[in-house]
Amino acid sequence: MRSIEVSSKSVEEALQEGIMQLGVRKDNVQVEILNEASSGLFKLLANKPARVKLTVIHEPVELIKKYLQEILRLIGLEGEIRVVKEEGENIHVEICGKRMGILIGKRGNTLNALQYLCNVVMSRNFNEDKRRVLLDVENYRQRRENNLQQLAENMAGKAMRTNREVFLEPMTPQERRIIHLYLKNNTNVTTYSKGEEPFRKVVITPR
Repeated sequence: MRSIEVSSKSVEEALQEGIMQLGVRKDNVQVEILNEASSGLFKLLANKPARVKLTVIHEPVELIKKYLQEILRLIGLEGEIRVVKEEGENIHVEICGKRMGILIGKRGNTLNALQYLCNVVMSRNFNEDKRRVLLDVENYRQRRENNLQQLAENMAGKAMRTNREVFLEPMTPQERRIIHLYLKNNTNVTTYSKGEEPFRKVVITPR
C-alpha cells in the first residue's frame, strides 16, 4: 500500500495536500496524525508544523474488483473477478462464472454499461490515474469481435455482388471500429458511419 508523510501548518492542510499528492478521495485513505501543529512558547521557540501519514486503503485494481464483487452479490451471482493484464492506459478485467448472461445483456449492452460504471468509479476515486477499465464476461468481447468480422466479410461480399451499399444494424462506436478496421484493406469496398447515436451504423460501399 502506498503511504506518504506530509507536513503543513495544520492537520487539515497536511491532509488536503497529501490527498492531492496521492490523487485519491479522502475516504480512500487511512490517516495517522504524527504531530499536531503547535506555536513556539512566547515566540522563543520555532512553530512546530502538523505532520500526518496517509495510506491508500484501496488501489485501483483492488477497488474495481471490490466494486464488481458487490455488484455480483447484489444480483445473487457468484463469479471469479480477475485482472487479465495491465498494459499502457488499459486495465483488462474479466468475470467468469455460471449464469453470466445477465451481465452481458442484449448485444453486450449491460456489459458496456457495467464497464462505464467501473470507469466512473476509477475517475472519481483516482483523479490522477487516467487508465481505462476494459471489462469482459466469459470472453464475450472476443466472441463478438469474431462474429462482427464474419458479418463484415459477408456484407462486403453482398455489396460487391449487388453493386449497392449495404447498411448494417446500429452498433456501438467500439463495434463499428471493428468493422472499419477489418475492411480497411479490402480493395473492393469502403466503409463509413451514418446516423446519430445510439442508432449510428456502418455502411459498406462497393468501390
